Amino acid sequence: MDLSDLRIFRAVVEEGGITRAAERLHRVQSNVTTRVRQLEADLGVALFIREGKRLHLAPAGRVLLDYAEQLLDMAEEAREAVQDSRPRGTFRLGSMESTAAVRLPAPLSAYIKRYPEVNVELRTGNPVQLARAVLAGELDAALAAEPIAPEQFDQIPVFEEDLVLIAEESQPPIVPGEPAPRTMIAFENGCPHRRLLEDWYAARGETPTQVLQLASYYAMLGCVLVGMGITLLPRSVLATYPERRRLSLHPLPEGQNKAWTMLFWRRGAGSPKIEALAEILTAKGSR
Repeated sequence: MDLSDLRIFRAVVEEGGITRAAERLHRVQSNVTTRVRQLEADLGVALFIREGKRLHLAPAGRVLLDYAEQLLDMAEEAREAVQDSRPRGTFRLGSMESTAAVRLPAPLSAYIKRYPEVNVELRTGNPVQLARAVLAGELDAALAAEPIAPEQFDQIPVFEEDLVLIAEESQPPIVPGEPAPRTMIAFENGCPHRRLLEDWYAARGETPTQVLQLASYYAMLGCVLVGMGITLLPRSVLATYPERRRLSLHPLPEGQNKAWTMLFWRRGAGSPKIEALAEILTAKGSR
């Protein structure tokens, strides 16, 4: 039994016989008759009471008709949903924590207002975690710092970040030849900002004596504020930090001081929901 069988069955019921149902379906009568008898044989019950050329629903046919109408209506609804170019349904979006806190609120608010039929579910994580979740189908798309593997994902750049070293207010300028603070404050492994800070230490021929690993950039800045060490973050995260004037910023070398945040999704798995978010993000002048 398939949807085609149910469409033929419903047409015979609505038209009251094979002849008119065949005309409506643009089929020959013998084909409609055969399909009805095959459906009855498949189900093992008589669906119609036959009186000459007239057919009346048998009790089993009445039961099947209720299910047939539900299934055919659901099939049509599903067809319309997958062919609809307007975003709708659940949008599972991932983001780095700093991006979610600073960059995403305004465009995400605009997205929700423009597309009220979309239910946005936001999850934060580092780029490795987000990439795995996208490939596993747990997320539809995500925002993370480059690089994003081009062979696995479609992607567009949406935010260009200025990266800076952040230290306590009294920290002298960090210059070549002078030792850097010995404690590094960073997110967990997998965070691109942590990797860049580790690379910065390595390029200076230094190794931090201690790594303080935290899960929140606000907590990281709080530790920096009281002189526990230095961190590397996008300059944009300081915009909402109330104690930013009590911190000192130190430049990174050219080539290490910029990073793009990418919107990415599994290759070939784009959708109207992703396209709509990409349009809003790029229209905000973030690029």
